[in-house]
Amino acid sequence: MKWGNMKIPIFQVDAFSSKLFQGNPAAVCPLQRWLPDETLKKIARENNLSETAFYTKSSSSGYDIRWFTPVHEVDLCGHATLATAFVIFQSDPASLIHFNSASGPLSVERKNNWLFLDFPIREAAPCNPPEDLIRGLGFEPKECFLNRDYYAVFDSESVIRNLQPNLSLFRRLDALGVCVTAPGSAVDFVSRFFAPKEGIPEDPVTGSAHSTLVPFWSKRMGKKKLNALQLSDRGGELECFLANERVKIGGRAVLYMKGDIYLQDQ
Repeated sequence: MKWGNMKIPIFQVDAFSSKLFQGNPAAVCPLQRWLPDETLKKIARENNLSETAFYTKSSSSGYDIRWFTPVHEVDLCGHATLATAFVIFQSDPASLIHFNSASGPLSVERKNNWLFLDFPIREAAPCNPPEDLIRGLGFEPKECFLNRDYYAVFDSESVIRNLQPNLSLFRRLDALGVCVTAPGSAVDFVSRFFAPKEGIPEDPVTGSAHSTLVPFWSKRMGKKKLNALQLSDRGGELECFLANERVKIGGRAVLYMKGDIYLQDQ
């Protein structure tokens, strides 16, 4: 691979939190031009965070964005999009940023200290839970749904908090990840998300999963505005709205680190 002597800025941002060491850390790399996919994959693997976001200025308007786990490129990522918008807003006085992505047009709006993702709704279809999902969870969920991921629905927040899944069984499933969810005690709903096939044993906060969770719980609860918690060790707070065929997913973010990546020919 011939890079010359290339220096790429890198930012690490804790997304869906107003405090350091909480929420979901994402790496954000602004690019002057797109690098080969293999280089992007190596950078994401080296960063070893649940996602690294790369973005460039669009040839038309806004920005083009892509997301990589330590293993693969993914088609949608909420927390790394929030982190990218946070970085751009540091030098851009606009209140609205537009992104072009593999999942179509996305936007992020700044309202005081909150950033609101505008994401497409991702409905999930009811399904019978496969045996590896049941065994991985330790018991059968009340309901099960499938789109990119499996969604296992339970009755109580305590089940979600105390869950200790067998991740080796989740690796055998025909889906990217597993989301578990239930009504919350202090918020409308809670969740956790596991994606061991992508090198993410448990994702601290999963914005993209809320493209499915928000319409699901909105319909169940008969309300369009919902507050949510993701119950990982780091935790994450989300303020969500159902808006026609879109979902607004709000959170805060804080900068942890910035620096440079040095790519040199071997």
